[in-house]
Amino acid sequence: MKRKTLFISLFSFVMTLFFFASTTTFAAEKTYKIGTDVTFAPFEFQNEKNQYVGIDIDLLHAIADDQDFDVDLRPLGFDSSVQGVQSNQLDAMIAGMSITDERKKSFDFSDPYFDSGIQMAVKADNKDITSLDDLKGKTVGAKVGTESATFLEDNKEKYDFDIKNYDDATGLYGAVKNGTAVAIFDDYPVLGYAINQGEQLKLIGEPQAGNSYGFAVKKGENKELLDKFNAGLKKMKESGEYDKIVAKYITSGSEEKAASGEMKKIEPKKDVYVIASDSAFAPFEFQDENNQYIGIDVDLLNRAAELQGFTIKFNHIGFSGAVQAVEGNQAEGMIAGMSITDQRKESFDFSEPYFESGIQLAVKTGTTGIASYEDLDSKTVGAKVGTESADFLEKNKDNYGYKIKYYDAADQLYDAVRVGAIDALMDDYPVIGYAIAQGQELETPIERETGGEYGFAVKKGQNPELLEMFNEALAEMKRTGEYDEIVSRYIQDGKKAESSVNESTFMGLIKNNYKVLLTGLGKTIGLALISFALALVVGIIFGLFSVAPIKGLRIFASIYVDVIRGIPMMVLAFFIFFGLSDAIGVTIPDFAAGVITLTLNASAYIAEIVRGGINAVPKGQMEASRSLGLSYTRTMQKIILPQAIRIMIPSFVNQFVISLKDTTIISVIGVVELLQTGKIIVARTMQSTYVYLIIAIMYLIVITALTKLAKVLEKKVN
Repeated sequence: MKRKTLFISLFSFVMTLFFFASTTTFAAEKTYKIGTDVTFAPFEFQNEKNQYVGIDIDLLHAIADDQDFDVDLRPLGFDSSVQGVQSNQLDAMIAGMSITDERKKSFDFSDPYFDSGIQMAVKADNKDITSLDDLKGKTVGAKVGTESATFLEDNKEKYDFDIKNYDDATGLYGAVKNGTAVAIFDDYPVLGYAINQGEQLKLIGEPQAGNSYGFAVKKGENKELLDKFNAGLKKMKESGEYDKIVAKYITSGSEEKAASGEMKKIEPKKDVYVIASDSAFAPFEFQDENNQYIGIDVDLLNRAAELQGFTIKFNHIGFSGAVQAVEGNQAEGMIAGMSITDQRKESFDFSEPYFESGIQLAVKTGTTGIASYEDLDSKTVGAKVGTESADFLEKNKDNYGYKIKYYDAADQLYDAVRVGAIDALMDDYPVIGYAIAQGQELETPIERETGGEYGFAVKKGQNPELLEMFNEALAEMKRTGEYDEIVSRYIQDGKKAESSVNESTFMGLIKNNYKVLLTGLGKTIGLALISFALALVVGIIFGLFSVAPIKGLRIFASIYVDVIRGIPMMVLAFFIFFGLSDAIGVTIPDFAAGVITLTLNASAYIAEIVRGGINAVPKGQMEASRSLGLSYTRTMQKIILPQAIRIMIPSFVNQFVISLKDTTIISVIGVVELLQTGKIIVARTMQSTYVYLIIAIMYLIVITALTKLAKVLEKKVN
């Protein structure tokens, strides 16, 4: 009895605690509907993950956490948020809203949380406008209904300028770019953020005093929310958290600049930055004899990361793959000897140039008759696709009368001139110099052309802090002489430091590279086995669908087979790795993307093999079985499939061999399988003949062994 009483007492005590705790929690978790603007960077905008961030958003969430209330954020746009608060659809709004006497008639405002100001900006290369006095007789722009527009109206006669008003920032920035307006006016943090994001503008003069921004509720309502916001804001300012949030989005203008000649430290915004790069572009990125990636690009970026204190993860995926990786948000930046061009500036933001390149013509050693461009008449010149050399050759083709051949990779280009497939090649001069230093029999009969400049690139409008960190570190390396040390390490009067390993012979290559070659082979076999096992499952299902008595299943299987077989596998790989990842917002690892590609491709062919195998069994057996009373499923299990599988086995073996060979295509998305491993070795050693012979032998051994094994299996089954 005593135990029962004790138990009841304890239970009552626990329930009482739970009740009060629950009551407190529910009271603390009141949710407020807060309206905000849709696009008003840096105060509210969507980041690359489609999440709303910005000074307003971060402040609001931090205050909500501190003051124990929840936020139901409603990004409705500025005008809709105003109407939402007025109609009691929203409890409050935060949207870079200036506190004005007019608005105070309808809203109660918090304490000001940001002191704004009006700033003038002009085109980055404009040297004529240095003050308001220089605007006489010229046209200036501002957004409709803003403080800037009011400021311009008030000062129109004083400075004698004309005004054009625009609905949004796009029109405003476009006006100054195309010369419709020589100067534009907007809130200074907005212009500062736009410049950080790559807008080719520069700020002129100091900001004009403007109204402060405030958090707003409908007049006379939600006073407790306003009190919580003010209390939280005060605590954040006292703790310094407010300054951190503002500095996160506005990195110039208000803070003190670093002392002259000293590097300014930039705060990274991500734990790890993925950097895409070429896989074989010596001397900028290539694997050394220890199979470690080195080169001018690699060393510069690694050193920049050390100096600025951010973490990088290289993904050597090839030049084209790197471009698509950045555009598809698979990587935050790329460094791959990428020339800065106007066309690329439409898609990328570039760092300060870190290398002045140049292009040069090279011919096989001993070639006579080519001493100038005029001597190229009726001859064939090669270049890599999409390079500055290709553009130069195309531009001057009619002047000198030569033909052009394009190649995807450097090894193909240099082999072409070696075997006489082309008469000359054109490439970046450091690359030609490195090739000569590696033993390529080349000579350069014509002086090099002044070329473009290489830059570190990020996707346009994204990761500005990464560019800023690289620029600061690059300037520091140039100031201390580290930059020259890195460059001279790889380009040293056309000579390369002596290698401790002999890779000029067949056995020397095997001895020094057998580990990476076996690793590449392992990845090739892994890709083939995993994808083929999955393809068998998918293919058999669609194969059975294609012979099913239900018409809908047959049509479905037919569409699947036609679609998959109708898409080239390389295109399918690009779509899955770059396009699909970008579309769903999830990064698909290159190996997984390769498996999916191979699985889809092989499954379509296996489905046809299954269909053909089943159809090869005489129809009379199905009819006889059904006439004896067996169901369709039973007939397939016991009569048709056992015979069909024996017919299919040789085709399955053949399809597996095809899948194994198809793994070479997956290298386009950066999977370092056997062939890609070989390309990387060739880029370093320039020994294409020996390396590709080794790879061919490895494929031959593996495929022959698998084929023999399959034939043994086939005999046992039959």
